[in-house]
Amino acid sequence: MGLLDGAKAIVTGGAAGIGRATAARIVEEGGAVAILDRNAEAAADTARSLGAAAFPVDVSDPAQCTEAIGGASEALGGLTVLVNNAGVGAAMPLHDYPDSEWRKLVGVNLSGTFHCTRASVPLMRATGGAIVNVASVSGVRPTRFEAPYSAAKAGVISLTMSAALEYAPEIRVNCVSPGMVDTALTEIALGDPKIRSVVEDATPLRRIGNVEEIAGVIAFLASPLASYVTGQNLIVDGGSCLPNSQADALLQAFVGSQSRS
Repeated sequence: MGLLDGAKAIVTGGAAGIGRATAARIVEEGGAVAILDRNAEAAADTARSLGAAAFPVDVSDPAQCTEAIGGASEALGGLTVLVNNAGVGAAMPLHDYPDSEWRKLVGVNLSGTFHCTRASVPLMRATGGAIVNVASVSGVRPTRFEAPYSAAKAGVISLTMSAALEYAPEIRVNCVSPGMVDTALTEIALGDPKIRSVVEDATPLRRIGNVEEIAGVIAFLASPLASYVTGQNLIVDGGSCLPNSQADALLQAFVGSQSRS
């Protein structure tokens, strides 16, 4: 038996990266999957490889979300799991962000999660189920140059908690906040060995995460193993959120002075 035997799952942004790995893990664990992605060709390719259904959708458009969620639920014969994974990122000084970039980052990352959740809840309440939202460590602790992205992901975490309260006990709603993970999006930076080394050295586990590790946590939260877990944000970052640079500097200076005295 798999962790998700009989599950009927929708994964947004499911054509690549964490979304594709999550869809594959759900199928491996006995579930049926529908891939929702704005890249119609990639979604179709992923769906064919997994024996899944594919629906092109821009999650920032509420009408498209309603239509795609409805179609996916019909194709699956119901809906028990929603994984809100679709996301986009950018990095630049806050004052350089144009309005269009703010709208895109908030529209996909935060509004997209809202749109898909709103469309899915009426389909899930009768039978129960689980929603897993994908946020980011950037929504947990501040980062330079990611202000709109960080704000949107912080909103996803808050939305998760509100939804968990509203829809318990029928639907569990949780969130995963990945740290640095090897994907096509992070390859822009991590493809540089010097940058990669800096990131690895700053991570307590001394390496970059992989998409399968995030998918495993999502599968756990969607499964009966997490039947008493709701409203939580699970950080999966190799420990990168642990350090407190101010406290570390203070303690290093203090301990160093004591050892010399």
